[in-house]
Amino acid sequence: MTSNLADAIVLGPIEKQVRDELDRILESPGFKSTPRRRKLLKYLVEEFLAGRDSGLKGYTIATTVFGRDESFDPQTDPVVRLEARRLRHDLDTYYVSAGRDNPLRITVPKGQYTPVIEWAQEPLLPGPDSLPGTLPRQEHHNGSERAELKPRLKRGWLLAVALFGLAGVLSVSSVLWYVNGSNGRAYTRGPALTVLPFSTDGLTAQQSVIGRGIADAVLTGLSRFPDLRLYVPDAVEEATVDPIEIGNRLGLTYVLDGSAQLPPGSNALRITARLLEVSTRRVVWIGKYERSYTGGFLLGVQDEIADAVVSTVGQPYGIIRTEDSRRLPETLSPSITSYECVLRAYSYRRSLSFQAYEPSLACLEQAVKQDPSYAEAWAMLGWLQMDAGRFGWTPDGDTQAALNLGLATALHANAVDRNNIASLKALGSIYHYLGKFEESERAQRKAFELNPNDPDTMAQLGWRLAVRGRFDEGIPLLKRAIDRSVNPPGWYYHLIAVDHYLRKEYESMLQSAVSATADGSGMSWSFVAIAEGALNNEAGAKRALQKMADLSPRMARDPAVIYRQAQATATIVDALMEGLVRAGWERTPAP
Repeated sequence: MTSNLADAIVLGPIEKQVRDELDRILESPGFKSTPRRRKLLKYLVEEFLAGRDSGLKGYTIATTVFGRDESFDPQTDPVVRLEARRLRHDLDTYYVSAGRDNPLRITVPKGQYTPVIEWAQEPLLPGPDSLPGTLPRQEHHNGSERAELKPRLKRGWLLAVALFGLAGVLSVSSVLWYVNGSNGRAYTRGPALTVLPFSTDGLTAQQSVIGRGIADAVLTGLSRFPDLRLYVPDAVEEATVDPIEIGNRLGLTYVLDGSAQLPPGSNALRITARLLEVSTRRVVWIGKYERSYTGGFLLGVQDEIADAVVSTVGQPYGIIRTEDSRRLPETLSPSITSYECVLRAYSYRRSLSFQAYEPSLACLEQAVKQDPSYAEAWAMLGWLQMDAGRFGWTPDGDTQAALNLGLATALHANAVDRNNIASLKALGSIYHYLGKFEESERAQRKAFELNPNDPDTMAQLGWRLAVRGRFDEGIPLLKRAIDRSVNPPGWYYHLIAVDHYLRKEYESMLQSAVSATADGSGMSWSFVAIAEGALNNEAGAKRALQKMADLSPRMARDPAVIYRQAQATATIVDALMEGLVRAGWERTPAP
């Protein structure tokens, strides 16, 4: 039995299989790359197999692959960075199309030149059958190959690393879908959309690559949100066609397009992006971005804007899911889709109310029965099973059993799809409430590594760091998550309010606490009461305490228990209780 996440490993393929995959890429007409990027890929893989990947530096690549002389300066000649960036896009596109069924994946993660080579199917975490009396394990391919490889692996081609030290990224091919009529079942997994090349009217031929680059970067970023089924346009000419026509022809839900401008005499890149609903021709969202750039940093600005678009559109509380949530049926029915059940679960997580909990749980239980390979539904089910324990909603009051069941379900979700962000976040949360803080942080950091454009992932990590007293690390993450969210959940503000209180910044605490009350939780109103009490506003503190009691009688009886259940440090709990007493809270006997 694998005891914790750090023990989970990926066993990489041997040399011949890596070389076979490299040959498939280089010989495929679907790998649309220039000769020198093909040479770059071959060089990087050969150096990796020879065990010389530690020497893969920009200078070495420039002189060996691109023929630069000893005077090469990466600050003035960005050839290596540009070609590596383009190679990443080439590989992403290849694994979406011609290489989508290949047994291996070769990727070059952003920020490094060492390639990462992974199985396309192999699970990264133990399945729930490692826990007694829990859910059945999902069967996977490549089990026999893995067993045969293990005795023969050598250092040069062994990828045996702890899960949270893995220097890999989520391959676009693992989550992008081709939209076609032969896979109707996939339509239960969420909306289908494409990202068209951004128009570049008025730009020079050299500058016009920005439009394609923005679209590629947005497409790659959206691919990390597994419920979005993405279609990759076949040709740049798609940008000249009516986007609604493209959407109708492909049966899409949404089309994302836009424009890029470089005003004459300006060093600012201006991007306008819009999301169109195909069936109604409605403009769902428009975003406008402007960033200054100098010299060769235009591509960095391009990626920064693309990340902002991705966060706004794709995140769990972003434009698309908010739009889809508005169309949810009021009552459950046998015809409800698995994706709609996941949407219900995310809506519940905004309020964490018992009224939303029961129908969300029932919906997810139905979803995993009708769609057992849907990792996102399994992950959200694990979340809700955990909530039954931490909120005291279990019929028998057995908190530990509820947490263990949630853990088993989240592990199962990760066995179904080892790169599923929701499963890693669920594991991070469950391990946190089990008091396994190192395992929790590793799971959450892995989720953040796989999708740094998901504010919810960012907020989860920041919240757990801060509640354990690491405010200097956690608060900046929470603030960034809020800045990147159109309508952030209330709990994003909780630890920010606590941090203000500990710093004696009571007005700022009150502002954060009031923002948090959007979730309608007793916890949020407890922070309002503390802030009002610290500001000597007796009437405001009294109203907030009453609101807290109305929303959460458990919290009104003994707030310290609730704070400790969140795994807050003793320093935080003592300070909050002192603040509540000052606000006028008094212990009341249990009914």
